[in-house]
Amino acid sequence: MFLRQIEYFQAVVENGSFYLAADKCHISQSAISQQIKKLEDELGAKLLDRHNRTFSLTQAGEHFYRKSLVITGEIDRLVKETKRIADNSGAVLRLGYYKGYYGSELTQAAAEFSQKYSAVELQIISGSHEELYRALENDSVDLVLSDQRRAFSSAYNNVILSESTTYIEISSRNPLSKFGAIEAQALKDIPCIILTNESSKAEEQKYYEDIVGLKGEYIFAGSLQEARLKIVAGQGYMPVDVIGEQEWFDTAVSRIPLVRNSQPVTKTYCAFWKKDNSGYYIEEFADILTEKF
Repeated sequence: MFLRQIEYFQAVVENGSFYLAADKCHISQSAISQQIKKLEDELGAKLLDRHNRTFSLTQAGEHFYRKSLVITGEIDRLVKETKRIADNSGAVLRLGYYKGYYGSELTQAAAEFSQKYSAVELQIISGSHEELYRALENDSVDLVLSDQRRAFSSAYNNVILSESTTYIEISSRNPLSKFGAIEAQALKDIPCIILTNESSKAEEQKYYEDIVGLKGEYIFAGSLQEARLKIVAGQGYMPVDVIGEQEWFDTAVSRIPLVRNSQPVTKTYCAFWKKDNSGYYIEEFADILTEKF
């Protein structure tokens, strides 16, 4: 009953009226008034100052209202997550990541999460930025790790994880591999190798042409191994995002920082998930992922 009394109290505050709150909660006005009086008695604190047909929150009432929203929000998420587990005969967390992301942070986060929550199944997909955005929109995934290409939406939790620096991977036999950094314009006569899905070739090419400034021929690879084989065969170079300091040991392939107008090319990587899908496991995974970055 205590939880129901809290919900009645929230309804009164949010509607600014006992009458409207009672109508919303499908009980009588006298009943909702009695329940809030019982709540005050149980708390031993006055929550509302009544003024004929109006009321105002006491200082204690304001504090209780703000804190109660957190509690009922958590209970609502708990109920949704429990129903989801029951419907699927087990908990599932669906993750998506940008196919151009090569860092180890996601793997580390998945390993720690799986050790802590062994009963939760992780389902992981990769895709282009737009594919992942659409997957979030239609609820095909719960959380996405991707670079930011759109303005943040208030409908989503948008957690900035890190900024990456864009490098190119190019055959060590290519004279450009000796450069300390390379301008995007200097690569216009060398094919750019993009790791992407068949359906996202046009999207990724447009991004690298218009935003990054890599002009010229584009060729595509469906896997990292295929892309690197094309590199060592001298067929082109591949842009990669590097987060933090990463040592590079491949003698056949060189990594060189990419610059545009002498400025490093960077990206912002974020975790995205819908605010109305903030289940316990999503929040927990997001916290672990943030720590890894």
